[in-house]
Amino acid sequence: MEIPLSLQRPLSCRTLSSDQRTQFKIKPFIGFSPNGNPQSFGLKMHHAAAKVTYRVTASADFSRRRKQREILKPRSKDSRGSRARTQVPKSSRRRDQRNNKKKQGGSTSPTKEFRGSNMKELERKSEHDVEEESDDKSNGIGLEIGSTSESLFHDKTSQFEKNGQFFEVDEQGIESKAAERITKNEVYVLLDAVNYEEPGWSEKINSGKLQKVTADGDVDVSVYGSRKEILDKLAEDNFREGNKLFCYPEMVKPDQNIEIFFNKSLSTLKNAQDVIIMGAFNDWEWKSFAVTLNKSYTRWDWWSCHIHVPKEAYKIDFVFYNGKDLYDNNNMQDFCINVQGGMDASDFENFLLEEKRKEEEELMRQKAKMQRRAEEQRLIEAERAASEADRAQAREETAERRGMLQELMKKEVTSVHNVWYIEPSELEGNGIIRLYYNRSFGPLIHANDIWIHGGHNGWKRGLSIILKLGKSEDKGGDWWYADVVIPDEALVVDWVFANGPPEQANIYDNNKSQDFHAIVPNSMPDELYWAEYEQKIYRGLQTERRLREEAKLAKAEKTAQMKAETKERTLKTFLLSQKHIVYTDPLNVQAGSTVTLFYNPANTVLDGKSEVWLRCSFNQWSHHFGKLPPQKMIPAENGSHLKATVKVPLDTYMMDFVFSEREDGGIFDDRNGVEYHIPVFGGVEKEPSMHIVHVAVEMAPIAKVGGLGDVVTGLSRAVQDMNHNVDIILPKYDCITLSNVRDLQFHKSYSWAGTEIKVWSGKVEGLNVYYLEPQNGLFWVGCIYGHRNDRDRFGFFSHAALEFLVQSGLDPDIIHCHDWCTAPVSWLFKEHYMHHGLSKANVVFTIHNLEFGADLIGKAMAFSDKVTTVSPTYSQEVSGNPIIAPHGSKFHGILNGINADIWDPYNDEFIPVSYTSENVVEGKRAAKEALQQRLGLKRADLPLVGIITRLTHQKGIDLIKHAIWRTLECNGQVVLLGTAPDPRIQNDFVNLANQLHSSHNDLARLCLTYDEPLSHLIYAGSDFILVPSIFEPCGLTQLTAMRYGSIPVVRKTGGLRDTVFDVDHDKERAEALGVETNGFNFNGADADGVDYGLNRAISAWYDKREWFNSLSKRIMEQDWSWNRPALDYLELYRAARK
Repeated sequence: MEIPLSLQRPLSCRTLSSDQRTQFKIKPFIGFSPNGNPQSFGLKMHHAAAKVTYRVTASADFSRRRKQREILKPRSKDSRGSRARTQVPKSSRRRDQRNNKKKQGGSTSPTKEFRGSNMKELERKSEHDVEEESDDKSNGIGLEIGSTSESLFHDKTSQFEKNGQFFEVDEQGIESKAAERITKNEVYVLLDAVNYEEPGWSEKINSGKLQKVTADGDVDVSVYGSRKEILDKLAEDNFREGNKLFCYPEMVKPDQNIEIFFNKSLSTLKNAQDVIIMGAFNDWEWKSFAVTLNKSYTRWDWWSCHIHVPKEAYKIDFVFYNGKDLYDNNNMQDFCINVQGGMDASDFENFLLEEKRKEEEELMRQKAKMQRRAEEQRLIEAERAASEADRAQAREETAERRGMLQELMKKEVTSVHNVWYIEPSELEGNGIIRLYYNRSFGPLIHANDIWIHGGHNGWKRGLSIILKLGKSEDKGGDWWYADVVIPDEALVVDWVFANGPPEQANIYDNNKSQDFHAIVPNSMPDELYWAEYEQKIYRGLQTERRLREEAKLAKAEKTAQMKAETKERTLKTFLLSQKHIVYTDPLNVQAGSTVTLFYNPANTVLDGKSEVWLRCSFNQWSHHFGKLPPQKMIPAENGSHLKATVKVPLDTYMMDFVFSEREDGGIFDDRNGVEYHIPVFGGVEKEPSMHIVHVAVEMAPIAKVGGLGDVVTGLSRAVQDMNHNVDIILPKYDCITLSNVRDLQFHKSYSWAGTEIKVWSGKVEGLNVYYLEPQNGLFWVGCIYGHRNDRDRFGFFSHAALEFLVQSGLDPDIIHCHDWCTAPVSWLFKEHYMHHGLSKANVVFTIHNLEFGADLIGKAMAFSDKVTTVSPTYSQEVSGNPIIAPHGSKFHGILNGINADIWDPYNDEFIPVSYTSENVVEGKRAAKEALQQRLGLKRADLPLVGIITRLTHQKGIDLIKHAIWRTLECNGQVVLLGTAPDPRIQNDFVNLANQLHSSHNDLARLCLTYDEPLSHLIYAGSDFILVPSIFEPCGLTQLTAMRYGSIPVVRKTGGLRDTVFDVDHDKERAEALGVETNGFNFNGADADGVDYGLNRAISAWYDKREWFNSLSKRIMEQDWSWNRPALDYLELYRAARK
């Protein structure tokens, strides 16, 4: 609705910015000219700087820019205007998928769908009008004056009279409580920014219109008339052609005001009293709006409203309704107008993603801010509590000291007849006294020299008086004396006599273990002294505590920094690990960037093919772009690689691709079913969390026998740290170490297989663990393994674990079972549970050692979706086994890792000096000295070989024995820590230990027991760690050794081959995997093999010490934690789910 305003009320505008929109509140003049037409008004505004007067038109219904709100879109199914629900329906997204190709230019006018062939004529007329008006030399800018019908005006004024106010209609098509209230005496005028170039005149084409105001503020009637003629012509043409809609200007552009005209008489809303346009932009995805239409001045029942087109728009979508329950939705197609010259759909998609990124960054900033505040509050409270504790301790120490002195002063004397006395007899603070001692009546009767070792106030400050006594010539008997200075704070003097100074004395007279004490008379302190004493202790305690906290914080920060740097290096190694086949430039792919993908078919099944085609998508092939069209790869500039360029969308967290020999397929390289995946950084979307459940019978540290327990805990923690959800299901043994379980509590119970099963829950190293305790006593046998019915026990547990998942409503993405013990999970799941409660789960099975339970492992191979073993080389060594070979396509080798928090020389409480690669030489020297001292070895700079192992034939016990003697022959020391489950082997090593004790007691020590703290000291104090296994699926000993800077000497088998790269022979193999050489290895499982490894290692220690130390530093910087294996397992989990 537009209201004529009084001509007599000018309004001064002090500033008028060219890029701002100014809003004025003015009082309207309500009235009409005698002929019934609404009277226009002239509103003069003076711009002080330009000295130009502007005329402004007020429009009460002119739309304002709105903040983005929830976008609503009607869903009426009746194209003729169904009487639907009274609440306006919500919008739905019209597109399931957005094409990533940009629109081509040159589209036709958006209004052609609403009108006929007079378009070009009207455009020419409009351009002619603009040219005529631009010739006007008037000094001003014209802004058109709107008008409205008398009936509409009376409708609105009567509404003002009735309510005294009116509301904007918001996006829901109802009166907004938050809308601006306008009284009947006020109306808002929106003034668009004005640009001017010359003093004589200025013009601006706004909303597709030429606007002018003359210098004296009058309206340029010719301009107004030309616009009216255009709108009249458009209204007539569209009405005669039966079109119910057109807009002005006809070419809609971004960041523009437009007027939309709607013919009510041609609509299902022809009888509606009110018509409201409700819409949004860009397929209903951006900035919704709802505006009431007003009757326009044109003929044929055209109604109109003004809409501002935001700069991000490429399309306007809208419908009309009566504010209640009747809609016109263009025969269920909705109305739309294309916006020209701005964004297209792809640009807008990227814009939304950028906005989402900004929102997420802001949320992260706010979250970090809240966390900082919470941490600050926690620190304040902790400081308050610690300060109170310091004060209480100071008070307690003061009271204790005060009571002690009082007791001393009750008992003490200034002399003991014929033993000691002082002159003068009364001591004074800060004075000098002569102390006499009779040597003949004590243990020092035969001492040549007499010394006094003294202090004061109950030895509070330790030894502060050290004096040699002289023989008294003027006293009878055997008297000796010394002149002693009494400290001013002394209340009591304390001393003993000795035959020498502190470091040399070996005979003392300490008054029969009571020491000697003498009172300083008149020195008993008053209350002020004790208050000051308490405050002094308090300040000292606070200083000590803060120094401890600062040191602890600095260490924690350095630890976190080293972890982050290690992860970054490991990720780079992971990305480069396939460089001989595939890599990207840049290596770290950023969302929204363009990357070049390099592929070497020479190392794949596509070797020799004439063409290679890239087939790519994103986000595990789930991106809304779908699969990109196959792209033919072209030769790279050098080498045998091919290349292709890929644009990475902003909402990407992963690139997915495979390669084929033809555009239509043929032979594929899909990396043996795992496919190729490269992580993308900085994307708006994050990878959805997977839910992984481990069903296992071991878990470190609460139920550990071997490496299986370490794997379950280490892998679970690493995957959980990568933002996935991990649970562990474990039997509740009666021998479980509950001290390492936090928040243990009863969870639930259920009945299955004729018994009640109690379920407990608790946290172990931050992991959620469920403990199953069947009441039939299967796990109340005092051990994990070794019972006569282990197969039955663990078979029951496997089935009970699946039943627990179903009865608890858990439906994980991955069920990961381990070794023969929980192998039944694989086939029980497929046969009984896959279609009954666990519909989305997939089974991953890991073989830790093929030597046990081969029949169960073979059956699990057949039923599992993916199978792993604990190193690539071990997977090759066992691939020909009859139970493995039929399932080779789903069999993968992934290395184990170590727990880098437990095995950390920088934070290890069991070694004397914390160290990193920066001070590895000093740290290991201190650890070697401590180890030699603890085991009674010769404290000398000799090469020390450590052996930490279970004493079994698999571990090469005969090679271990030979290595001990060979080390001694090379003038080295050797320490062994381990036990043998076979009593015969244990006795054999006991005999060897006795033999070595007799012949090489200061060079060799065999500790045939389990000692966790000692193992830490051996790893840190040894120069070498020997692992001569006959076979080794993975091995953790050599990995832990490198963590502590100890050089591994290993037999080249299984996981030992995959982790130890010989400094003399494996440089190329190491480089191909992105690592550096790190130790000594040997091939033969005999004495000659051991000698070859040990001889080279010990020779390097003697002959190339500087190089040896640099090797120790280098291996400490390698990452053998779970960082890398977790990435490989996540790849496998994704492949299993596909």
